[in-house]
Amino acid sequence: MSAAPSAESPGPAPAADPFAVPHDDPFGPHNLPYGVFTTAGDPAPRLGVRYGGHVLDAGAAARALGAPAEVARLLGAPVLNPLLAAGRPAWTRVRAALTSWLTEPAHREAVRPLLVPLDAVTLHLPFEVADYVDFYASEHHAANVGRIFRPGADPLPANWKHLPVGYHGRAGTVVVSGTPVVRPCGQRRLPGEDAPSYGPSLRLDVEVELGFVVGGPTEQGSRVPMGEADEHVFGVCLLNDWSARDIQAWEYVPLGPFLGKSFATSVSPWVVPLDALAHARVAPPGRDAALLPYLDDAGVTPGCGLDVRLELAVNGVVVARPPFAAMYWTYAQMVAHMTVNGASLRAGDLFGSGTVSGAGADEVGALIELYGGGGGFLADGDEVTITGVAPGAGGTRVGFGAVTGRVEAAR
Repeated sequence: MSAAPSAESPGPAPAADPFAVPHDDPFGPHNLPYGVFTTAGDPAPRLGVRYGGHVLDAGAAARALGAPAEVARLLGAPVLNPLLAAGRPAWTRVRAALTSWLTEPAHREAVRPLLVPLDAVTLHLPFEVADYVDFYASEHHAANVGRIFRPGADPLPANWKHLPVGYHGRAGTVVVSGTPVVRPCGQRRLPGEDAPSYGPSLRLDVEVELGFVVGGPTEQGSRVPMGEADEHVFGVCLLNDWSARDIQAWEYVPLGPFLGKSFATSVSPWVVPLDALAHARVAPPGRDAALLPYLDDAGVTPGCGLDVRLELAVNGVVVARPPFAAMYWTYAQMVAHMTVNGASLRAGDLFGSGTVSGAGADEVGALIELYGGGGGFLADGDEVTITGVAPGAGGTRVGFGAVTGRVEAAR
C-alpha cells in the first residue's frame, strides 16, 4: 500500500474533549470522510473517519459497539475496497452507524479512546486503485490549452462539446498526498529544434482536479445511465494530475497523453462521501450544443454539478482559486460516457474530472494557463498544495483536506 507522511494541516490543536467539534468545523458530523491510517504504536493499516481534529478507528469502534456483522466486516478491512464493492445500501447503513457513534451521547465513553489525534497518525492511500481514467471537462481549461498547443486553430476539438473527452491513465502510479514526485524524463522536441531530444522534463506542471471514487461494480457489456451514477460513485477526493508539458506536447498526436502524465497522480488521503455533498449540488453551466440522449441532462434535478471551491498554492503562496461549479461536464455524464460502450466498473476505479479552470485569470487550474506556456513551471524542491471546500447543511462547510507533493530531481 502506498504511504507517505500526512501532508494534512492539523489545524487548531484538538480540543481536550474530542466530541467538542465546532459547528463550522469542515470535518464535523455532516462530512465524515474515510481514510486509511497507522500509528507509531500500531503499524497495521486500518480504516479511519476524520472527525474534527481526530481520526476514529472505525473498525475498533464497530467491534466495541457490537455493530452488525456486515458493518463490522466492512469497517474492519485495511482499505476501502470492500466497502466500495458493497454498494449504496451498505454505504448508507455504514454512514448512519458512524454518525450515531460520533453524535449520540450514549456511545461517547466507548468511542472516546478510539479517537486518535490527527497529528499522531500517518495517512495512506485509502483504496487500491483498480482503473484510472482522466477527463478533460472544463471548457475554460480546454480552450486555454488549445490556444497554446494549437495556435491559429480552433482551440476546442470538434468532438469536445458532444462528449466528455478523456484518456485511460496508469493506476499503479496513483500516490497519496505527501509522496515525493520525481521529475520525469522522456522525449521532447524543444522550440527551434528539428529533432527530439531526451532528458528531464523542463516544463513540469500541475492540474487541479477532483477525483471520483467508484464502487458498485458492473458487468462488462452493461451501461450506467446518468440517473444511476450515484449508485456507483462512492465519494470524492482531491487530485493532482502532474503533467510534463514538453513530453506531452511531443507525444500526444495522434493518441493523446501517455508518458507526460503517467509518472505520478497524487490524491488526498480523505474520500468525502457523495452523501456529504448534497448541499453542494448545482446545475452545470449552460451548453450551446445539442447532446445525444444518453448525455442530455437538461432539466435533471438536482444537478450533478458541484460547488467546490479549490485553491492551488506553490511553496505556500496561493496562485489560483479554480471553481468546480464552472465545469462543463458533470460526473454523471462522465460515468454514462465511460460505460456506454459496455466497459465495466470495478470497486476502486478512480476517474479525474480534468483540470478545473474558471473564466478569471486567477481561476485557472494549471501553471501553463497561469503563465501562458512561456514559463513559471515547477523547479526541483517546489511544493504544490491543493485544498478544497464545499457548502454543507445549515451553513457548514465540507472539507476535503489537502493533496500535496514536492518535486524531486530526476534520477
